[in-house]
Parts: sequence; structure tokens; C-alpha cells
Amino acid sequence: MTTKPELKLGSHLVPGLAAVALFVVMAAVFVTAAFPDPQGFADGANITASIGYAMFNLGFGDVAGESFLVAFILMGITLDVALDGALHLAKHEGDEGQTETVLLADGGRRLKNKLFDEGGDD
Repeated sequence: MTTKPELKLGSHLVPGLAAVALFVVMAAVFVTAAFPDPQGFADGANITASIGYAMFNLGFGDVAGESFLVAFILMGITLDVALDGALHLAKHEGDEGQTETVLLADGGRRLKNKLFDEGGDD
């Protein structure tokens, strides 16, 4: 005989209730917030060029901006570290201590032949 499911009350419900309360507070704040009318940019302002000038701290743009040179350099270093990490992860040491590449540029044919003992290496 099956029984009806019962609601298990207890202290394990506190985080969920706190999340619901936080949602209600945030919803009330966002619904009652007042924003000014959008201003836009001056007519004929070249936004793309202004962003490029602001990135390198040059004052030639139509729209004033802050310098983003440090952020640009930090993004470049971060992307370089990510690329180096990906290359490091794509290599591992074999049984004899020699570094061998796991990532192959042959479309996986060598790995397929090795896994399924097929002859005819290309």
C-alpha cells in the first residue's frame, strides 16, 4: 500500500526561506527603482573610434572616456596564460619520461587505429 508524501519540516528549510526572502527584497527594490531618462550621445559621435581611443588613453575621441590600457594589457596576459595552460594540458609525459602530444592534428585517425587495432596508418 502506498502512502501520501509528507512535508518534512525542520531547520533544513531555512536556506530556502532565506533565498525566497532575498528574492522578494530584490524584486521590491528593482520594481520601485526610478531611472532617469536615457541621455544618448551627441549627434554624429563616433562611438567605436572613441572606445578605441579611450582604450589607449588617447584624447581624440568624440565621447570622453577613461583609460583602459591597463585592462587591455591584463586581458592580453590572461589570454596568453590561458593559451599556455591549454597547451600544457594537451601534453603529458609518456612511459619513458618523454613528452608526447595528446592532441593530434590528424582528425583522430591515429587514436582510432590504436583503440580499435586497425591497420593502415596514414
